Amino acid sequence: MRKKSRSPEELELKRKIQDLIDLKGGGCNVPLVADIIENALKILSDVESRGDVRVIQTALRELRYAFKLFAPYAAIRKVTIFGSARTTPDNPEYKQAIEFARRIADEGWMVITGAGPGIMQAGHEGAGCERSFGANIRLPWEQDSNPVMQKDEKLITFKYFFTRKLTFLRHSDAIVLFPGGFGTLDEGYEAITLMQTGKSRLIPLVFMDVPGGTYWKTWYKHTREHLLRKKLISESDFYLFEMVDSADEAVRRITRFYRNYRSMRFVRDLLVIRLRYAPSAHALHGLGTDFQDIISSGTMERIEPTPEELEEGTDLEYPRIAFIFNRRDYGRLRQMIDVLNSF
Repeated sequence: MRKKSRSPEELELKRKIQDLIDLKGGGCNVPLVADIIENALKILSDVESRGDVRVIQTALRELRYAFKLFAPYAAIRKVTIFGSARTTPDNPEYKQAIEFARRIADEGWMVITGAGPGIMQAGHEGAGCERSFGANIRLPWEQDSNPVMQKDEKLITFKYFFTRKLTFLRHSDAIVLFPGGFGTLDEGYEAITLMQTGKSRLIPLVFMDVPGGTYWKTWYKHTREHLLRKKLISESDFYLFEMVDSADEAVRRITRFYRNYRSMRFVRDLLVIRLRYAPSAHALHGLGTDFQDIISSGTMERIEPTPEELEEGTDLEYPRIAFIFNRRDYGRLRQMIDVLNSF
């Protein structure tokens, strides 16, 4: 297909955008930034509502600042903790959240929570402010920053829930949900949905009850009896999350996920999985046989870094396997990662 030629006016606009970038001193991802500027200028004619433009303006500002804040810590694994802002310090869930955050921080992880009271504050108390991020939200009640994070440079305050949730999920290598209200359930369902549809990375998603607790057990029963029974979800979707009742078990499930598995990305139709330890030819053949149902065509093979990965420069030192994934059965793919972690 021939590329559409640009008019003289469009070419002049691109030149002036490049002049602006040069005036600013250049930087990373120049073509992408130039495209953002060009699309921002299109708002002048495409979007009349001042309120709509304010949404775009604020979202861009919030995401830019959040990405800048997280960038120096990109190499450190992070876990997001969700749970009720109304959980009091004398509650067993509060104490369990402190314990979990302390133990995962001892493993070298950092903690991200909403920076408010309740479970969020418990997570920060357990990890300590030096190993914590706070992603606060402006509300007319109950969401002042907790005293642990109030003066920390890793505290962000968002206007919009959608930019805040994107920040949580974009920078998380695991998620733990304690009992909570509508917000907690919303965050849990969004995390499952994004993984189920391939719109986010597969990461450990852990639902935490206290010993003998029934909050998530009741939710699980409802999910099976109403969603699964009516075929609104698939049986394999239940591999996308795990349920535990102790901080030790949550830490074990999370760290075990990265025992061998490192990362993955699509290169056109090919799903490339990077590992710490390459499976033997025999093990790889068995894996391809056991998970043939998620391979659209061809076989599962060990490969060298693709040209696209070489350009990206991420995880090049790790061995990798690849196959053509059907892009549908992400629960089964998660199950396959668990098998790879047992090698």
